[in-house]
Amino acid sequence: MYKYHCLNPISPVGMEEFTDSYAPVSSVNDADAILVRSAGMHDMEFGDRLTAIARAGAGVNNIPLLECAEKGIVVFNTPGANANGVKELVIAGMLLASRDIIGGINWVQENEEDGNIAKDAEKAKKAFAGCELEGKKLGVIGLGAIGVLVANAAVALGMDVYGYDPYVSVESAWRLNRSIRHAKTVDELYKDCDYITIHVPALENTKGMIDKDAISLMKKGAVLLNFARDVLVDEEAVIDALVTGKLKHYVTDFPTSVIAGVKGAIVIPHLGASTEESEDNCAKMAVRELRNYLENGNIKNSVNYPDCDMGCRGENTRIVLLHHNIPNMLGQFTKILAEDNMNIADLSNKSKGEYAYTMIDIDSEVPAEVVEDLRRVKDVLRVRVIE
Repeated sequence: MYKYHCLNPISPVGMEEFTDSYAPVSSVNDADAILVRSAGMHDMEFGDRLTAIARAGAGVNNIPLLECAEKGIVVFNTPGANANGVKELVIAGMLLASRDIIGGINWVQENEEDGNIAKDAEKAKKAFAGCELEGKKLGVIGLGAIGVLVANAAVALGMDVYGYDPYVSVESAWRLNRSIRHAKTVDELYKDCDYITIHVPALENTKGMIDKDAISLMKKGAVLLNFARDVLVDEEAVIDALVTGKLKHYVTDFPTSVIAGVKGAIVIPHLGASTEESEDNCAKMAVRELRNYLENGNIKNSVNYPDCDMGCRGENTRIVLLHHNIPNMLGQFTKILAEDNMNIADLSNKSKGEYAYTMIDIDSEVPAEVVEDLRRVKDVLRVRVIE
Protein backbone atom coordinates (compact mmCIF):
# COMPACT_ATOMS: atom_id res chain seq x y z
CA MET A 1 0.00 0.00 0.00
CA TYR A 2 1.40 3.38 -1.05
CA LYS A 3 0.66 6.39 1.12
CA TYR A 4 0.37 10.00 -0.01
CA HIS A 5 -0.14 13.38 1.63
CA CYS A 6 -1.62 16.55 0.08
CA LEU A 7 -0.13 19.84 1.25
CA ASN A 8 -2.80 21.78 -0.66
CA PRO A 9 -6.34 20.96 -1.76
CA ILE A 10 -6.00 18.92 -4.95
CA SER A 11 -8.75 18.55 -7.55
CA PRO A 12 -10.98 15.53 -6.80
CA VAL A 13 -10.77 14.65 -10.49
CA GLY A 14 -7.05 14.09 -10.02
CA MET A 15 -7.47 12.10 -6.82
CA GLU A 16 -9.70 9.67 -8.71
CA GLU A 17 -6.58 8.59 -10.61
CA PHE A 18 -5.37 6.79 -7.50
CA THR A 19 -6.27 3.11 -7.18
CA ASP A 20 -7.15 1.10 -4.08
CA SER A 21 -3.41 0.54 -3.63
CA TYR A 22 -3.07 4.13 -2.41
CA ALA A 23 -4.20 5.71 0.84
CA PRO A 24 -4.05 9.30 2.10
CA VAL A 25 -2.21 10.04 5.35
CA SER A 26 -2.37 13.09 7.59
CA SER A 27 1.34 13.26 8.35
CA VAL A 28 4.10 14.06 5.86
CA ASN A 29 6.42 11.71 7.74
CA ASP A 30 4.19 8.75 6.89
CA ALA A 31 3.97 9.50 3.17
CA ASP A 32 5.69 7.84 0.23
CA ALA A 33 4.65 10.77 -1.94
CA ILE A 34 3.50 14.36 -1.56
CA LEU A 35 1.14 16.34 -3.78
CA VAL A 36 1.56 20.11 -3.60
CA ARG A 37 0.48 23.28 -5.36
CA SER A 38 1.76 26.50 -3.77
CA ALA A 39 2.60 25.47 -0.19
CA GLY A 40 6.15 26.38 0.82
CA MET A 41 8.37 23.36 1.46
CA HIS A 42 11.80 24.91 2.02
CA ASP A 43 11.56 24.72 5.81
CA MET A 44 10.10 21.22 5.90
CA GLU A 45 11.94 18.15 7.14
CA PHE A 46 11.58 15.08 4.94
CA GLY A 47 11.43 11.60 6.40
CA ASP A 48 13.32 8.63 4.97
CA ARG A 49 10.10 7.19 3.58
CA LEU A 50 9.38 10.09 1.23
CA THR A 51 10.16 9.04 -2.33
CA ALA A 52 8.55 11.60 -4.61
CA ILE A 53 6.93 15.04 -4.73
CA ALA A 54 4.55 16.10 -7.48
CA ARG A 55 3.77 19.76 -8.03
CA ALA A 56 0.32 20.22 -9.61
CA GLY A 57 1.56 23.08 -11.77
CA ALA A 58 4.69 24.18 -13.58
CA GLY A 59 6.64 26.36 -11.13
CA VAL A 60 8.69 24.60 -8.45
CA ASN A 61 10.29 27.53 -6.63
CA ASN A 62 8.38 26.47 -3.48
CA ILE A 63 10.28 23.15 -3.37
CA PRO A 64 13.93 22.66 -2.24
CA LEU A 65 15.08 20.85 -5.37
CA LEU A 66 18.73 20.35 -4.41
CA GLU A 67 17.89 18.98 -0.98
CA CYS A 68 15.40 16.60 -2.54
CA ALA A 69 17.91 15.44 -5.14
CA GLU A 70 20.50 14.71 -2.44
CA LYS A 71 17.93 12.64 -0.53
CA GLY A 72 16.93 10.71 -3.65
CA ILE A 73 13.49 12.33 -3.76
CA VAL A 74 12.24 12.82 -7.31
CA VAL A 75 10.36 16.08 -7.87
CA PHE A 76 7.81 16.22 -10.68
CA ASN A 77 5.88 19.11 -12.20
CA THR A 78 3.09 19.20 -14.78
CA PRO A 79 4.26 21.26 -17.77
CA GLY A 80 1.53 22.02 -20.28
CA ALA A 81 -1.36 20.90 -18.12
CA ASN A 82 -2.45 24.49 -17.46
CA ALA A 83 -1.22 25.90 -20.77
CA ASN A 84 -4.61 26.60 -22.30
CA GLY A 85 -5.84 28.51 -19.25
CA VAL A 86 -2.75 30.72 -19.30
CA LYS A 87 -2.96 31.19 -23.07
CA GLU A 88 -6.52 32.47 -22.83
CA LEU A 89 -5.58 34.99 -20.14
CA VAL A 90 -2.62 36.23 -22.20
CA ILE A 91 -4.98 36.89 -25.10
CA ALA A 92 -7.35 38.65 -22.68
CA GLY A 93 -4.39 40.70 -21.46
CA MET A 94 -3.60 41.86 -24.98
CA LEU A 95 -7.23 42.86 -25.50
CA LEU A 96 -7.29 44.77 -22.20
CA ALA A 97 -4.14 46.62 -23.26
CA SER A 98 -5.34 47.43 -26.78
CA ARG A 99 -8.85 48.60 -25.85
CA ASP A 100 -9.50 50.54 -22.63
CA ILE A 101 -12.10 48.01 -21.55
CA ILE A 102 -11.34 48.47 -17.86
CA GLY A 103 -11.72 52.25 -18.12
CA GLY A 104 -15.02 51.88 -19.93
CA ILE A 105 -16.40 49.46 -17.36
CA ASN A 106 -15.33 51.74 -14.53
CA TRP A 107 -17.07 54.70 -16.23
CA VAL A 108 -20.34 52.76 -16.42
CA GLN A 109 -20.13 51.81 -12.74
CA GLU A 110 -19.37 55.39 -11.73
CA ASN A 111 -22.39 56.64 -13.71
CA GLU A 112 -24.83 53.84 -12.89
CA GLU A 113 -27.39 56.27 -11.46
CA ASP A 114 -27.31 58.52 -14.54
CA GLY A 115 -30.76 58.38 -16.13
CA ASN A 116 -29.25 59.39 -19.48
CA ILE A 117 -26.37 56.93 -19.29
CA ALA A 118 -27.02 55.45 -22.75
CA LYS A 119 -26.86 58.88 -24.40
CA ASP A 120 -23.94 60.08 -22.28
CA ALA A 121 -22.02 56.89 -23.03
CA GLU A 122 -21.95 57.80 -26.71
CA LYS A 123 -20.11 60.99 -25.81
CA ALA A 124 -17.85 59.40 -23.21
CA LYS A 125 -16.76 56.34 -25.13
CA LYS A 126 -14.20 58.18 -27.25
CA ALA A 127 -12.05 58.47 -24.13
CA PHE A 128 -11.76 54.68 -24.07
CA ALA A 129 -11.10 54.09 -27.77
CA GLY A 130 -8.21 51.80 -28.62
CA CYS A 131 -6.75 49.77 -31.44
CA GLU A 132 -7.31 46.30 -32.88
CA LEU A 133 -4.93 43.38 -32.60
CA GLU A 134 -5.26 42.35 -36.24
CA GLY A 135 -2.21 43.38 -38.21
CA LYS A 136 -0.11 44.14 -35.15
CA LYS A 137 3.21 42.42 -34.48
CA LEU A 138 3.49 40.06 -31.51
CA GLY A 139 6.80 38.79 -30.20
CA VAL A 140 6.72 35.56 -28.20
CA ILE A 141 9.80 34.87 -26.09
CA GLY A 142 9.85 31.17 -25.20
CA LEU A 143 8.08 28.59 -27.34
CA GLY A 144 7.23 25.94 -24.79
CA ALA A 145 3.75 24.59 -24.08
CA ILE A 146 2.22 28.01 -23.36
CA GLY A 147 4.24 30.07 -25.83
CA VAL A 148 3.23 27.84 -28.74
CA LEU A 149 -0.47 28.13 -27.87
CA VAL A 150 -0.23 31.92 -27.52
CA ALA A 151 1.61 32.24 -30.83
CA ASN A 152 -0.89 30.07 -32.71
CA ALA A 153 -3.88 31.86 -31.17
CA ALA A 154 -2.41 35.23 -32.15
CA VAL A 155 -2.02 34.05 -35.73
CA ALA A 156 -5.72 33.12 -35.71
CA LEU A 157 -6.47 36.70 -34.58
CA GLY A 158 -4.67 38.06 -37.62
CA MET A 159 -1.48 39.18 -35.88
CA ASP A 160 2.01 38.93 -37.37
CA VAL A 161 3.81 36.65 -34.93
CA TYR A 162 7.52 36.39 -34.29
CA GLY A 163 8.92 33.70 -32.02
CA TYR A 164 12.25 33.44 -30.23
CA ASP A 165 13.51 30.34 -28.47
CA PRO A 166 17.04 29.01 -29.06
CA TYR A 167 16.12 25.80 -27.22
CA VAL A 168 12.76 25.06 -28.82
CA SER A 169 11.94 21.35 -28.70
CA VAL A 170 11.13 19.29 -31.77
CA GLU A 171 7.62 18.69 -30.39
CA SER A 172 6.98 22.43 -29.97
CA ALA A 173 8.42 23.17 -33.41
CA TRP A 174 5.98 20.72 -35.02
CA ARG A 175 3.05 22.38 -33.24
CA LEU A 176 3.90 25.92 -34.36
CA ASN A 177 1.83 27.50 -37.11
CA ARG A 178 4.02 27.67 -40.21
CA SER A 179 3.32 31.39 -40.64
CA ILE A 180 5.13 32.23 -37.37
CA ARG A 181 8.45 33.86 -38.12
CA HIS A 182 11.60 32.77 -36.33
CA ALA A 183 13.66 35.56 -34.77
CA LYS A 184 17.39 34.84 -34.58
CA THR A 185 17.89 37.11 -31.56
CA VAL A 186 15.59 38.41 -28.86
CA ASP A 187 16.63 41.95 -29.82
CA GLU A 188 14.71 41.53 -33.09
CA LEU A 189 11.50 41.11 -31.09
CA TYR A 190 12.24 44.13 -28.92
CA LYS A 191 12.83 46.38 -31.93
CA ASP A 192 10.01 45.28 -34.22
CA CYS A 193 7.02 44.15 -32.15
CA ASP A 194 4.02 46.08 -30.86
CA TYR A 195 3.30 43.46 -28.21
CA ILE A 196 5.90 41.32 -26.43
CA THR A 197 4.96 38.36 -24.23
CA ILE A 198 7.44 36.31 -22.25
CA HIS A 199 7.08 32.58 -21.52
CA VAL A 200 10.35 31.26 -20.10
CA PRO A 201 11.19 29.64 -16.74
CA ALA A 202 12.82 31.63 -13.94
CA LEU A 203 16.48 30.59 -14.20
CA GLU A 204 19.65 32.42 -13.26
CA ASN A 205 20.14 33.52 -16.86
CA THR A 206 16.53 34.66 -17.32
CA LYS A 207 15.86 36.53 -14.08
CA GLY A 208 15.69 40.25 -14.81
CA MET A 209 16.11 39.66 -18.55
CA ILE A 210 13.56 42.39 -19.31
CA ASP A 211 15.63 45.24 -17.93
CA LYS A 212 16.36 48.87 -18.80
CA ASP A 213 18.52 47.90 -21.78
CA ALA A 214 15.92 45.53 -23.21
CA ILE A 215 13.14 48.10 -22.82
CA SER A 216 15.29 50.76 -24.50
CA LEU A 217 15.22 48.66 -27.68
CA MET A 218 11.42 48.42 -27.75
CA LYS A 219 9.15 50.56 -29.89
CA LYS A 220 7.63 53.60 -28.22
CA GLY A 221 4.16 52.64 -27.01
CA ALA A 222 4.84 48.90 -26.98
CA VAL A 223 2.92 46.59 -24.67
CA LEU A 224 4.82 44.13 -22.47
CA LEU A 225 3.05 41.06 -21.07
CA ASN A 226 4.42 38.81 -18.33
CA PHE A 227 2.43 35.73 -17.39
CA ALA A 228 5.50 33.60 -16.65
CA ARG A 229 7.27 34.83 -13.48
CA ASP A 230 7.54 38.25 -11.85
CA VAL A 231 11.33 37.95 -11.41
CA LEU A 232 11.87 37.90 -15.18
CA VAL A 233 11.14 41.63 -15.32
CA ASP A 234 12.91 44.56 -13.66
CA GLU A 235 9.80 46.29 -12.32
CA GLU A 236 11.57 49.58 -11.57
CA ALA A 237 12.69 49.76 -15.20
CA VAL A 238 9.13 49.00 -16.32
CA ILE A 239 7.71 51.76 -14.11
CA ASP A 240 10.17 54.27 -15.58
CA ALA A 241 9.13 53.18 -19.08
CA LEU A 242 5.44 53.57 -18.24
CA VAL A 243 5.98 57.04 -16.81
CA THR A 244 7.92 58.24 -19.87
CA GLY A 245 5.51 56.62 -22.32
CA LYS A 246 8.12 54.23 -23.70
CA LEU A 247 5.72 51.44 -22.75
CA LYS A 248 1.99 51.91 -23.21
CA HIS A 249 1.08 49.10 -20.82
CA TYR A 250 2.65 46.40 -18.71
CA VAL A 251 0.26 43.46 -18.27
CA THR A 252 1.21 40.97 -15.58
CA ASP A 253 -0.35 38.14 -13.63
CA PHE A 254 1.92 38.79 -10.64
CA PRO A 255 0.85 41.56 -8.24
CA THR A 256 3.69 42.98 -6.17
CA SER A 257 3.92 45.98 -3.86
CA VAL A 258 6.12 47.65 -6.47
CA ILE A 259 3.85 47.37 -9.51
CA ALA A 260 0.34 47.36 -7.99
CA GLY A 261 -1.47 50.64 -8.66
CA VAL A 262 1.07 52.01 -11.15
CA LYS A 263 -0.62 53.91 -13.97
CA GLY A 264 -0.37 51.95 -17.19
CA ALA A 265 0.15 48.64 -15.39
CA ILE A 266 -2.67 46.13 -15.76
CA VAL A 267 -2.12 43.80 -12.83
CA ILE A 268 -4.09 40.55 -12.54
CA PRO A 269 -4.10 38.53 -9.27
CA HIS A 270 -2.33 35.42 -10.60
CA LEU A 271 -5.33 33.95 -12.39
CA GLY A 272 -3.45 32.31 -15.27
CA ALA A 273 -4.02 28.71 -14.24
CA SER A 274 -6.99 29.41 -11.98
CA THR A 275 -9.56 27.57 -14.02
CA GLU A 276 -11.40 24.40 -13.15
CA GLU A 277 -10.00 22.72 -16.24
CA SER A 278 -6.38 23.66 -15.48
CA GLU A 279 -6.60 22.46 -11.90
CA ASP A 280 -8.15 19.17 -13.04
CA ASN A 281 -5.50 18.64 -15.73
CA CYS A 282 -2.61 19.43 -13.38
CA ALA A 283 -3.95 17.12 -10.68
CA LYS A 284 -4.48 14.23 -13.10
CA MET A 285 -1.00 14.59 -14.58
CA ALA A 286 0.63 14.84 -11.15
CA VAL A 287 -1.06 11.68 -9.86
CA ARG A 288 -0.21 9.76 -13.03
CA GLU A 289 3.44 10.78 -12.71
CA LEU A 290 3.55 9.61 -9.10
CA ARG A 291 1.91 6.29 -9.92
CA ASN A 292 4.19 5.59 -12.85
CA TYR A 293 7.22 6.26 -10.68
CA LEU A 294 6.08 4.38 -7.58
CA GLU A 295 4.73 1.35 -9.46
CA ASN A 296 7.15 1.14 -12.41
CA GLY A 297 10.10 3.36 -11.51
CA ASN A 298 9.60 5.44 -14.65
CA ILE A 299 10.40 9.16 -14.48
CA LYS A 300 8.67 11.72 -16.68
CA ASN A 301 8.65 15.49 -16.14
CA SER A 302 11.08 15.51 -13.23
CA VAL A 303 12.88 18.77 -12.53
CA ASN A 304 15.77 17.30 -10.53
CA TYR A 305 16.35 13.86 -12.11
CA PRO A 306 16.49 12.71 -15.74
CA ASP A 307 13.50 11.28 -17.56
CA CYS A 308 13.82 7.50 -17.85
CA ASP A 309 11.22 5.00 -19.03
CA MET A 310 11.37 1.21 -19.31
CA GLY A 311 7.63 0.69 -19.58
CA CYS A 312 5.54 -1.43 -17.25
CA ARG A 313 7.55 -3.65 -14.93
CA GLY A 314 5.86 -6.89 -15.94
CA GLU A 315 6.95 -10.04 -14.11
CA ASN A 316 10.51 -8.90 -13.48
CA THR A 317 11.84 -7.40 -10.29
CA ARG A 318 12.90 -3.82 -10.97
CA ILE A 319 15.75 -2.14 -9.11
CA VAL A 320 15.98 1.64 -9.39
CA LEU A 321 18.98 3.59 -8.17
CA LEU A 322 19.30 7.34 -7.71
CA HIS A 323 22.92 8.47 -7.57
CA HIS A 324 25.45 11.13 -8.40
CA ASN A 325 26.48 11.35 -12.03
CA ILE A 326 30.07 10.10 -11.83
CA PRO A 327 32.06 7.48 -13.79
CA ASN A 328 31.88 3.73 -13.17
CA MET A 329 28.62 3.72 -11.20
CA LEU A 330 27.03 1.34 -13.67
CA GLY A 331 30.04 -0.95 -13.54
CA GLN A 332 29.80 -1.19 -9.75
CA PHE A 333 26.10 -2.03 -9.91
CA THR A 334 26.49 -4.79 -12.48
CA LYS A 335 29.48 -6.24 -10.62
CA ILE A 336 27.45 -6.58 -7.40
CA LEU A 337 24.60 -8.26 -9.28
CA ALA A 338 26.94 -10.61 -11.14
CA GLU A 339 28.66 -11.70 -7.92
CA ASP A 340 25.27 -12.80 -6.60
CA ASN A 341 24.30 -14.53 -9.87
CA MET A 342 21.61 -11.95 -10.66
CA ASN A 343 20.65 -12.04 -14.34
CA ILE A 344 19.94 -8.62 -15.87
CA ALA A 345 16.95 -8.76 -18.22
CA ASP A 346 17.00 -5.06 -19.12
CA LEU A 347 18.81 -1.91 -18.07
CA SER A 348 18.64 1.86 -18.61
CA ASN A 349 20.86 4.65 -17.30
CA LYS A 350 20.22 8.38 -17.74
CA SER A 351 21.86 11.50 -16.33
CA LYS A 352 20.88 15.11 -15.74
CA GLY A 353 23.57 17.47 -14.52
CA GLU A 354 25.05 16.17 -11.27
CA TYR A 355 22.47 13.40 -10.86
CA ALA A 356 21.76 10.12 -12.59
CA TYR A 357 19.16 7.39 -12.56
CA THR A 358 19.58 3.69 -13.27
CA MET A 359 16.81 1.12 -13.83
CA ILE A 360 17.63 -2.60 -13.84
CA ASP A 361 15.19 -5.45 -14.47
CA ILE A 362 16.10 -8.77 -12.81
CA ASP A 363 14.35 -12.00 -13.80
CA SER A 364 14.39 -13.34 -10.23
CA GLU A 365 13.91 -12.16 -6.67
CA VAL A 366 16.53 -9.78 -5.28
CA PRO A 367 17.92 -10.79 -1.86
CA ALA A 368 18.00 -8.13 0.85
CA GLU A 369 21.78 -8.41 1.15
CA VAL A 370 22.16 -7.46 -2.53
CA VAL A 371 20.06 -4.37 -1.97
CA GLU A 372 22.24 -3.42 0.99
CA ASP A 373 25.38 -3.91 -1.11
CA LEU A 374 23.97 -1.51 -3.70
CA ARG A 375 23.08 1.04 -1.02
CA ARG A 376 26.63 0.96 0.32
CA VAL A 377 28.11 2.02 -3.02
CA LYS A 378 29.59 5.50 -2.63
CA ASP A 379 27.45 8.25 -4.22
CA VAL A 380 24.29 6.13 -4.24
CA LEU A 381 21.51 8.28 -2.79
CA ARG A 382 18.60 5.84 -2.78
CA VAL A 383 17.77 2.30 -3.88
CA ARG A 384 14.24 1.06 -4.48
CA VAL A 385 13.10 -2.46 -5.33
CA ILE A 386 9.76 -2.77 -7.12
CA GLU A 387 8.25 -6.26 -7.05
